[in-house]
Amino acid sequence: MLPINSTSSAFSTFLVTGIPGLEALYIWISIPFCAMFLITIVGNMTIIIVIWREQTLHVPMYLFLAMLAASDLGLSLFTFPTMLRILLLAAREMTTSACFTQMFFIHTFQDLESAIILAMAFDRYVAISHPLHYHSILTNTVIARIGLAIVVRTLTVQLPLPILLRRLHFCYSNVLSHSYCLHPDIIKLSCSNTRVNSIFGLFVVLSTMGLDFLLILLSYILILKTVLGMASHSGRLKALNTCISHLCAVVLFFTPMICLSMLHRFGPRLPSHVYVTLANMHFLIPPVMNPIVYVVKTKQIRDKIKKLFIIKRTKKAHVTSIT
Repeated sequence: MLPINSTSSAFSTFLVTGIPGLEALYIWISIPFCAMFLITIVGNMTIIIVIWREQTLHVPMYLFLAMLAASDLGLSLFTFPTMLRILLLAAREMTTSACFTQMFFIHTFQDLESAIILAMAFDRYVAISHPLHYHSILTNTVIARIGLAIVVRTLTVQLPLPILLRRLHFCYSNVLSHSYCLHPDIIKLSCSNTRVNSIFGLFVVLSTMGLDFLLILLSYILILKTVLGMASHSGRLKALNTCISHLCAVVLFFTPMICLSMLHRFGPRLPSHVYVTLANMHFLIPPVMNPIVYVVKTKQIRDKIKKLFIIKRTKKAHVTSIT
């Protein structure tokens, strides 16, 4: 064990961890990860471009979907490259500044996605419970204010985290237990007093994703109450069908996070690859699956994507015929 230095840290870099026990298969594992990264970029960019270009999609549901795609894109850009560096190049080392920067952006986009999923739950509640007043309640001004509130809340709670980490010293180990720099993982390696960091980190989680999850549950309780009060069986099925894509986003985002938190705090000690796998599912799966789910389940998005590609193909054929 290295002696504690009160003036500086013993380590200037951190080592992220890949998938323990599967090092010999990294090249093969990198193939599906590269495919997932490509699907994430193409899928989310396509949704953003289609919603941006099509005026008919400038309604609350699709504007929130564009926000979700943007947050998924941001989260994937700060997670997939690190994972691919480990798998393809065995590059595990990160400087302290790079690690803290990655941590800030990962947690920022994580909180943004949580808040956007909550906003989408509110959108579904208004659409089902107050359909006649839907457009008067969720105006473009209201949506812009919701988006601004989400950004302000996220930055307010996330900006102090890297600042508080700067005061810590790291003397015992520099090996992180995950493939990315995450706040709880970093403070475990400190030889300083981390009480303030731990308390503030817990406050951030409870006041953002914890509160968002409870409000999403409340939204669906109110939605279910409204749906059960409908006289028509087909009307109930139609109302619930509009929520399926959003429910998938909720399950994909919150389930791995809740399982990981429960295992860390209350579960038995499991092999390290179990925790790494759950963390990878939480950060990598939603950006891949959300665009797929929404394209498959949303006819309007599918039709506009087809229209976009048909127009491009027609223009290309027209140019070719002229030349």
